[in-house]
Amino acid sequence: MTDWTREERYRRIEDVDVAFFKDLKRKVDQSKFRQTFHIQPETGLLNDPNGLIYYKGTYYVSHQWFPLGAVHGLKYWYNYTSKDLVSFEPHGPILKPDTKYDSHGVYSGSAFEYNDHLYYMYTGNHRDSDWNRHSSQMIARMAEDGTIEKFPKPVISQQPEGYTSHFRDPKVFKIDDRYYAILAAQNNEEQGRLLLYATDDIVNWKLLGEIKTHLTNFGYMWECPDYFKLDGYDVMLMCPQGLEADNDKYRNIYQSGYMIGDFDIDTLTFDHQSFIELDRGFDFYAPQTFTDENGQRILIGWMGLPEIEYPTDQEGWAHCLTIPRELTIEDGKLKQRPYKALEKLRHNKETALGYANKFTRKLHPYEGKQYELIIDVLENDATEIYFELRTSKTTSTVIAYNKEENKVTFDRSESGLLPANVEDMTRSTVLDTPLKKLQIFVDTSSIEIFCNDGERVLSSRIFPSEDAIGIKTSTETGQVYLQFTKYDLRNDI
Repeated sequence: MTDWTREERYRRIEDVDVAFFKDLKRKVDQSKFRQTFHIQPETGLLNDPNGLIYYKGTYYVSHQWFPLGAVHGLKYWYNYTSKDLVSFEPHGPILKPDTKYDSHGVYSGSAFEYNDHLYYMYTGNHRDSDWNRHSSQMIARMAEDGTIEKFPKPVISQQPEGYTSHFRDPKVFKIDDRYYAILAAQNNEEQGRLLLYATDDIVNWKLLGEIKTHLTNFGYMWECPDYFKLDGYDVMLMCPQGLEADNDKYRNIYQSGYMIGDFDIDTLTFDHQSFIELDRGFDFYAPQTFTDENGQRILIGWMGLPEIEYPTDQEGWAHCLTIPRELTIEDGKLKQRPYKALEKLRHNKETALGYANKFTRKLHPYEGKQYELIIDVLENDATEIYFELRTSKTTSTVIAYNKEENKVTFDRSESGLLPANVEDMTRSTVLDTPLKKLQIFVDTSSIEIFCNDGERVLSSRIFPSEDAIGIKTSTETGQVYLQFTKYDLRNDI
């Protein structure tokens, strides 16, 4: 990994020689791992999705962006628009670190509509001469011509007493005629907490207090909070940092999850069920939700994690966003399904039907690098089923299902190039019901696995060789009767 100095990390793209950026762009474009239907950075590093909203017939999607390399440095918001959440038009950086309040980074935040205009609320990061962090919450308005005008000073100038400068990621929501912002915070005892602010005019924000949950000593910071009502329930999302692994749970460096319950906004009391991880794969963090044109709750996440060294880092870029997911609560449980409009990407449908056993490792003739694969399990007498994707003579990405444990395991130990500082190469999750269906989205360097119509999701980056295009199925003992439906997918965002 290349060492970056502080000065290099905090260079503005506006101050970089044009030839340097062109060379970097050329290098990134030559990467064999570039995605075809995922949002990815033009250059440099992508992280948190920000400012997601459907506004006046258009979807707005931004993400955190450090343009000059695959490290966390001076952050901008890079913006896209879309009419369908399938095809996106890039517009470049929409928020820049160009005031004294966000001089060291335009950090995460959200979008909202107020008085028939689109606004963004985000965290401005400033460092003083001793490199002490100063976090404030800022607002910017989008004009009719698409330009952005920031409010002249922060609407929340600093963290309240009793909390550290880890104070960020405002998510704005509206109840009746009042606007609220839920914020990530760390108290002076270095414990993650959620704070709630309110306003009647979006300029004067009042701290209502700390949200009371059933979680006390649950990580040293809770990032990227979200709150919404869904199917009669209150749902809160957050990303706790500092959790210890617990068998199959909390295996990544940082976690992303949700709690379902009943939120009393007057007393700030959230009576909730257990914290549950949103995604059980290797690479998922900082999700944000919004409502689409039909009022459905949609989630997009960062398919990556902080502090992980990915194979594309040396190529000058890193990470992508997940495909959009539609959220529902059914029988008291959250389900995540691929956004239905993604079916527009489908072409060249292929199907296969038949048995697989320990002697049959190739059930069907088709193969590929970018596709949607739907596997219906019609009959299963096998103790364990193995689905191998992006296979070659030396490479295989494996999804295994153990019938007795009712557990799905994702194994990327032989999937190709691997992150340099991640040791364990399997992730597992127990299903609520026996496996009946897998819906899998494979792009050039990623895989997203939806189990049993949205019961569980596992998202991961993979970096296989270019000849790794095979698809195989086998069992440990016994046999399984399967139907495969495969669509090639292509979009080239």
